[in-house]
Amino acid sequence: MVFIDSIILKSMDRLHKIYSDIKEVRIQGATNIAKAAVKAYTLAPSAENKKKLLSLRPTEPTLSNALNFIDKIGAEEVILHFSKSQAKINKFVFKLIKNSSVVYTHCHSTNVLKALIYAKKNGKKFEVYNTETRPLLQGRTTAKELAKNGIKVTTFVDAALDDAITECDLILLGADAILKNGVINKIGSEAIAEIAFIRKKSLYIVADSWKFSPYNVKIEERDFHEVWKNASSKIKIRNPAFESVNKKYIKGIISEYGVLKFDDFIKKMRKIL
Repeated sequence: MVFIDSIILKSMDRLHKIYSDIKEVRIQGATNIAKAAVKAYTLAPSAENKKKLLSLRPTEPTLSNALNFIDKIGAEEVILHFSKSQAKINKFVFKLIKNSSVVYTHCHSTNVLKALIYAKKNGKKFEVYNTETRPLLQGRTTAKELAKNGIKVTTFVDAALDDAITECDLILLGADAILKNGVINKIGSEAIAEIAFIRKKSLYIVADSWKFSPYNVKIEERDFHEVWKNASSKIKIRNPAFESVNKKYIKGIISEYGVLKFDDFIKKMRKIL
């Protein structure tokens, strides 16, 4: 009996650690968050646990789609979906990247990162410009992983994103959610898209199809202490974590279904999900 209680306590400890890691952005990238949520759900498969997991990152349809698909295809197949999807995405991105080009990205997208690493390992010669992505600096995580895989990378402060975009040849952004009129992605993405449009740069969203949501998604605003821990109480601080990017700025969606125009992708997903 004591042994069983010990196992239960360890499972609960693991569960609460996953809750914390998702909420505090120690787990980054929608795919990694979804995988962690699947693991957490299998530790305690219940409606209450699912509700808790969904509340941790309200802008993540990948998380909700993954949890919903567990009931249909099982946890193992859900996890396999992500690797199969990424393998297809990698090949589509590979075809878009030209040798000697500069690719710009922002924040930390698992889909974008893995596609760039695949392109490098399969002979494409290119470099990456990216932005820090304050206040949590997810862009630095991306830069470190790119550099570790032999990809030349230059990181810009967020305020210099116009310089980075002007000098790049191709823009690849991830997405936290794909909606009927655009995408929700990390703060800064809307400005990136608008500048890319002005500069006549091609911007693609690289994303697993499970990031599609037929419903509106709440824009998460995070704790202001992430921006300024010891700020005066007389100063109001806003910390919106995400924002919307209008579909008119997006040349295409790169998913496991190929490189599709935005509206074509939406039509396809409405039939599937």
